[in-house]
Amino acid sequence: MQTEKKQQICILGSTGSIGRQALDVIRQHADRYEAYCLTANDSYELLARQAHEFKPAAVVIANEAHYDALCRLMNDMPDVKVYAGRDALEEIVTAGPIDAVLAAMVGFAGLVPTVNAIKAGKKICLANKETLVVAGELILKLVAENHVELLPVDSEHSAIFQCLVGEQDNEIEKILLTCSGGPFREYSADRLATVTAADALKHPTWNMGDKITIDSATLMNKGFEVMEVKWLFGVPVERIQVLIHPQSIVHSAVQFADGAVKAQLGVPDMRLPIQYAFSFPERLPLDGEHLDLLKAPALTFSEPRTDVFRCLPLAIEAMKRGGNVPCVVNAANEVANKAFRMGQCSFGDVADTIEKTVQAMSFDARADIDVYMSTDREARRKAREILRLPEENK
Repeated sequence: MQTEKKQQICILGSTGSIGRQALDVIRQHADRYEAYCLTANDSYELLARQAHEFKPAAVVIANEAHYDALCRLMNDMPDVKVYAGRDALEEIVTAGPIDAVLAAMVGFAGLVPTVNAIKAGKKICLANKETLVVAGELILKLVAENHVELLPVDSEHSAIFQCLVGEQDNEIEKILLTCSGGPFREYSADRLATVTAADALKHPTWNMGDKITIDSATLMNKGFEVMEVKWLFGVPVERIQVLIHPQSIVHSAVQFADGAVKAQLGVPDMRLPIQYAFSFPERLPLDGEHLDLLKAPALTFSEPRTDVFRCLPLAIEAMKRGGNVPCVVNAANEVANKAFRMGQCSFGDVADTIEKTVQAMSFDARADIDVYMSTDREARRKAREILRLPEENK
């Protein structure tokens, strides 16, 4: 009997939170999946350990300063090719044997590799929010032109996708996009003025990387997800309702024209949406805790306080304006988010910096990669100027 070919997966960002959980899925289903390529930015030691376990065809370390150290750690694996640099990262996704690319890098840096993977006809399992936030129009155009399968990995967008399976062209009345609210959801504006990055990194329900955890605390993460919903499911912003749901059990829901609501529920475990993106339309067993409704807490929902958490309305307004404005918001947020984590600005400065950067930038309606690249560079420069940060080392 012929053995079914294993799906070859390239993980962009294998040392991050999503990447590590994706490798656990591959570990559980080694009969179905293989890691063809693993990549990281700085975490070369973990990348080497992952390579020793999963034996990929190639590894890429984006920060070239770590290349020699990585090569030394990989000395006993001559069959694994070791590459370094942004160019290598952007090219590896086009390798012939790759079936699917898990875009799990954080930030704008994930855009070009994802674009290249789409052009190469690879199935895209998308966990990088910024790709659709910055370039949603371009990405959907390329997906259509290249007949590529694009599957969401974010828990909320996976939930919406699961709710829509089998619904064909049934009219969507609205999308109910849930949000934990982060650790500060009940804080007053005065109390928020004194919070630190260490406070913000104590997320109540999800285990995520530092950048996304801070975005969750400011609600910028949810603003980005509103943008993603618009692009992924063709629903206008006006029909996307954000609900604070601290229990993180209802991962999102869809309300249809007849009033019926379909929701996807589960424990907060990113391996479920990762695995579903890999295996769709099939559902595979998954080790770990499963939801027991008899033991579940009471489920509560409330509206976000957009007067206090201003990043959410700033993101929604950027989506309405379109053009390069979402790109500006993303770039300014990346700068301000990092500055907050480094203790260089306050929690409130994040929203202020984004708002001032948008006001300082010129509008450009063109949807092409050159516009996004130049907008990103200029918006970062202006955001650093607003925060009075030194110029970033190239």
